[in-house]
Amino acid sequence: MRIQELGSEIRRARQARGLTQVQLARATGLSRETLNLLESGLVRDLGIRKVLAVLHHLGLGVTLQQEMRPRRPDYVRMACTSANVSFKSALTEDELIHALVTGKVPAKRGPHLRTLFDEAPMALLRGLVEEAAGWMKPGKLERNLRKLVNDLGVSRSAERWLKTG
Repeated sequence: MRIQELGSEIRRARQARGLTQVQLARATGLSRETLNLLESGLVRDLGIRKVLAVLHHLGLGVTLQQEMRPRRPDYVRMACTSANVSFKSALTEDELIHALVTGKVPAKRGPHLRTLFDEAPMALLRGLVEEAAGWMKPGKLERNLRKLVNDLGVSRSAERWLKTG
């Protein structure tokens, strides 16, 4: 599970319980800003105790278990591999995720993202969009991707792979 998926689940549980970010943050000893970053999948470093406190307050827990079903393809990893083929320096998974979540091009990674969006197989881009869509509120990923595609001057039409629902 990626931190973005965890953050999305925390947001859903908080909203289902009718709590604001301020209320949950106070109850768990976090700042509202840190909780917002956690829910948005942008938190850089948050200890397990703090995450567990948030989960406990929401009536959620963490269970570790062996995966019984075959793993789904890791589209983020595959997208990074595809984006890095022609470059000496690599686009990391964290950089790609940050770009998807914020709509901002990481420093010195514009060519990598342009290559990904212009040259990667449509199935890979659709899988990446499907995977990332679960991390954000509906519509946010589409806005971020349109911004990235526009800012990067991507020549391939994004409408064929952009839709998340």
